[in-house]
Amino acid sequence: MRRLYHALLIGLALMQPTLAAAEAPAILLANVYREQIDVSRYLASEKLDGVRAIWDGQALRFRSGKNINAPDWFIAGLPQQPLDGELWIARGQFERVSGIVRRDIPDDAAWREVRYMIFELPGAPGTFSERAEQIRQVVRQANVPWLFEIKQFFPVDRKTLKKRLDEVVRAGGEGLMLHLADAPYETGRSDVLLKVKPWQDAEAVVIGHQPGKGRFAGMLGALKVRTPEGKEFLLGTGFSAAQRREPPALGAMVTYRYRDLTGGGLPRFASFLRIRDE
Repeated sequence: MRRLYHALLIGLALMQPTLAAAEAPAILLANVYREQIDVSRYLASEKLDGVRAIWDGQALRFRSGKNINAPDWFIAGLPQQPLDGELWIARGQFERVSGIVRRDIPDDAAWREVRYMIFELPGAPGTFSERAEQIRQVVRQANVPWLFEIKQFFPVDRKTLKKRLDEVVRAGGEGLMLHLADAPYETGRSDVLLKVKPWQDAEAVVIGHQPGKGRFAGMLGALKVRTPEGKEFLLGTGFSAAQRREPPALGAMVTYRYRDLTGGGLPRFASFLRIRDE
């Protein structure tokens, strides 16, 4: 009987990742912009370096489905309308906002710096252009200082898009997002949403730690990672001193940036960017 009990406990433990994954909300994920795309059909906005957050009208969650422990006043100010957006402070402040919103016990004063920047209304009817207008109305009606719309504009052509991209990057931004203006709401990875960046980014799982040498002796030298396609390579740059002392754990999903791909499908000039948002 005791063996059966322990077997049941082990079985339940093994099921936990599957259960957690099943709770992840269905959201829209971006493809990478390509030159043949007709940008005149898209609305563009700045790509914010924040933490993706989905509000279902009752709870604020990471893209994994895990609850975000925001202060009561922050939650109370949100509308019943489902929202999708970024918890954001300012350009170049990802590590700070990530640290704030992942605490089990929210730091009230720190959360006063956080803004919820909305770019989509999950499940809402109409085209994206129409939903963008709805977002403006929702934000205006909520009338709280931490809720904002991410402003959209028509890029008109590739030259205008490139000019705006250069302006954003020079000012410390990450890039732009393109959202198909006449698209109904949908989920999954799609050309309905495109990211435009001077560097590309992707995700991989940590499968090993390579020890450092020289000035990195006793610390991380590089992460060994595996892409969803099964490609394995080393990430050796982009880490802070603190990250080299306490590197991402085995099994962690990390985001890296790269210039382009080799003929064998490996990223060129790959550099660690961050541990992936939950």
